Amino acid sequence: MKKTADILCIGSVLWDVIGRSASVMRQGSDVPGRITRLPGGVAMNIAMTLARFGLTPALLTAIGRDAEGDELMAACAARGMITDTIYRSDDLPTDRYMAVEGANGLIAAIADAHSLEAAGAKILRPLTDGTLPAPYAGLVALDGNLTLDLLAEIATGDALAQADLRVAPASPGKAERLTPFLNNRRGTLYVNCEEAGLLCQTTFATAPDAAAALLDRGAARVLVTNGGDDAAEGDATGGVIHATPPQVLVTRVTGAGDTFMAAHIAAEARGADRHAALAQALEAAAIYVSGDTPN
Repeated sequence: MKKTADILCIGSVLWDVIGRSASVMRQGSDVPGRITRLPGGVAMNIAMTLARFGLTPALLTAIGRDAEGDELMAACAARGMITDTIYRSDDLPTDRYMAVEGANGLIAAIADAHSLEAAGAKILRPLTDGTLPAPYAGLVALDGNLTLDLLAEIATGDALAQADLRVAPASPGKAERLTPFLNNRRGTLYVNCEEAGLLCQTTFATAPDAAAALLDRGAARVLVTNGGDDAAEGDATGGVIHATPPQVLVTRVTGAGDTFMAAHIAAEARGADRHAALAQALEAAAIYVSGDTPN
């Protein structure tokens, strides 16, 4: 029986190559550790967490028709995701992400999502060719690895105008790509304090301050995290609430924000109110960074 998607995950699906060391690192450090290669990318990380919460995600992304792409497609299917919505490119390689983490957090990372950017609007064909219901009115998780032009098209166009759109910037370097969603008061934005500051062209000491400023800038709804300090959620009608994340020993950081976002979406899909959903998302992210859940 063909599965029906509970949510669309649009954005980067790639291979994560992560080097982790228990040592404190700095520029030029050469230390022992572990290197892993796992399915990753913002859309993939969100989809994997959603699947662990019992939802069925469909992926809208670009994956090459190379050996790495075939392996990645199989990994997606094995994790319960719908893959027939994925654009397979004959001439673009499968994307990759590389990061180094030490005991003092993320040292450096490079996201090679050039194939996703080059594929452009082709990844959205399932929304217009009859593969998915149109207009699509369900849950959508979108990441900022798409080009600014394509994100602006999504923020202003009709294809997802009726969807419950949840948007993440993918990284601070791509935070400003979310500006069209601010300008058009569309979607729920999931950002950290640094990303909120880039969108507002300032800096914030606390997540509640950042959430309030984003709402003033035009955001329809926001969730802002701030590491181990309070996170905040707010919209134009209910104001801003905040909660403190559980204190845990941090063993990994890559994917923590994606886990928070997915857990929050899953909690609301189960009917949790805004306070409970924020608390459940913070708990899931804390468990993740402590290393107690699979990648």
